[in-house]
Amino acid sequence: MVASPDVVNTELTAVGAAVGKQLFELTHDIWELLTNDIPELRGDHTVERLLDASVEENVATLLHVFEHGTSPDDVDAPSAAIEYARRLAQRGVPIVALIRSYRVGHGRFLARCLEETTARSTDAELTAAVAARLLDLSFSYIDRVTEQVVAVYQQERDRWLLTQTAARAARVRAVLGGEVVDLTAAESALGYRLRQHHLGVVAWVTGETRSSDGLSRLERLAVAAARAVGNHGRPLFVPRDEALAWIWLPLGSTGTLPRELSAAFDTDDSSVRVAVGDPASGLDGFRQTHSQAVRTQSVALAAQPGSRVTMFTEVGTVALICADVPAARDWVWATLGDLAIDDEPYDRLRATLQVFLSTGSYKATAERMMLHKNSVQYRVRKAEEALGAPIEDRRADLDLALRACQYLGEAVLRPAAQG
Repeated sequence: MVASPDVVNTELTAVGAAVGKQLFELTHDIWELLTNDIPELRGDHTVERLLDASVEENVATLLHVFEHGTSPDDVDAPSAAIEYARRLAQRGVPIVALIRSYRVGHGRFLARCLEETTARSTDAELTAAVAARLLDLSFSYIDRVTEQVVAVYQQERDRWLLTQTAARAARVRAVLGGEVVDLTAAESALGYRLRQHHLGVVAWVTGETRSSDGLSRLERLAVAAARAVGNHGRPLFVPRDEALAWIWLPLGSTGTLPRELSAAFDTDDSSVRVAVGDPASGLDGFRQTHSQAVRTQSVALAAQPGSRVTMFTEVGTVALICADVPAARDWVWATLGDLAIDDEPYDRLRATLQVFLSTGSYKATAERMMLHKNSVQYRVRKAEEALGAPIEDRRADLDLALRACQYLGEAVLRPAAQG
C-alpha cells in the first residue's frame, strides 16, 4: 500500500525531531569532516569557529523544514552561513572550498537522516517514501542556500579586492609565500621598508564589531605602538578581516626595543588582543617575525583565560604544543600529576616550582618571590608530593609543562572536581 502524503509528512516530522535531539553531535561530526577533508577551511581559529556556527544553523534550519513542512523556497540562508561566506571571501579562500563544504556536509547530514528513517520503520514502502521526500526537501534547501552564499561571497570578494588595502594584502601574501621579490618595487607598493628590522604583530578584536570600527581601532593601536618602539616610520597594517590584522612595526637599522615592550601596546580598549613575535631583520626577518606572531596567537587563543598581550619570547616553546591542545593537556596531566589540578593552592605550588627550576636555589627563589626560604622549601616538597616523583631527572619536561599551565590555564589544567 502506497503511503499517503500525510503519513509521510508525519513520519518525516518524527525523523527531524529525532535527529534534532543530536544536533550538537551531528554538527560537530560535520565540522570535523569538513576541516579534515577541505584544507582551506582549517588552521584559522576564527574561520573554524564561524564554520561551526554555520553548520549548526544550517542543520537546525533544515531539520525545522522537515518538522514543520516549510517549503525550502520560503527559507533563506542562516545569518551564520552568510557571515561565514563573507569571511571566506575576505580571507581569499577559494569559492570552490565553500561550495564543496555544502556538498560534503550535505552528504553526512543525509546519511544520518536516512539512518534514522530506516531505523524507525519496518514498512519498506513508507521508508522509501519518507526517504524520497527527505532527499527532495534537502536538495532543494541546499540548492537555494548555496546560491545565496555564493552570491554573498562574490559580492564581498569583489568589494574587498577593489580596495587598496586588499592589493597591499596580496603583495604581503606573495612576500610571505616566498615568491621572488623585487625589493624596491615591493617597498614602493607597500609604503614600508623591507630592508630594516621588523617586529611582527597579530592583533584582533574580541566580541562584536560594527563595519570598519574594529579595523580602525587596530590601526590606531598599530600607529601608537610604532611610535612607542622608536618612531622609525609608519607601520605596515594589513587587515585579514573585519576584526583581525597583521602588523609589522618598523625598528630601523638597529632593532632596538624598549625594555618594557608590552607597554607599547597599552590601550584602554580591553577587547583588543595582541600577539607579538621577536625582532628580525630584512626580508627573511619580515617573514620570521610574522610566523612567530602567528604561532603566538595560537597560544593566546587557546589560553583560558588569555592575557591581552602575548609575547613569543615568553611562549615560544608552548606554541610548539598548541597545535594539538587535547594532546598537550594529556601530556601536562601525565607530567604533573596532581600538580595540574586547577585550584589556588596548587597554583601557588606550580608558581613556586617554576621559579625554583629557573633559579636552582631555594634562597634565590625566596628572594624573587619575597618569601621565607623555609616557605619555598615547604612548597617545593609539597609540589614533589603532588608530582609523585622527584624533580631532578625531568626538569626540562616539568618546566615546559608548568609554562603550559601558566600561559594556557584552564585549557590544560585538570578541573579541581576531578582532582
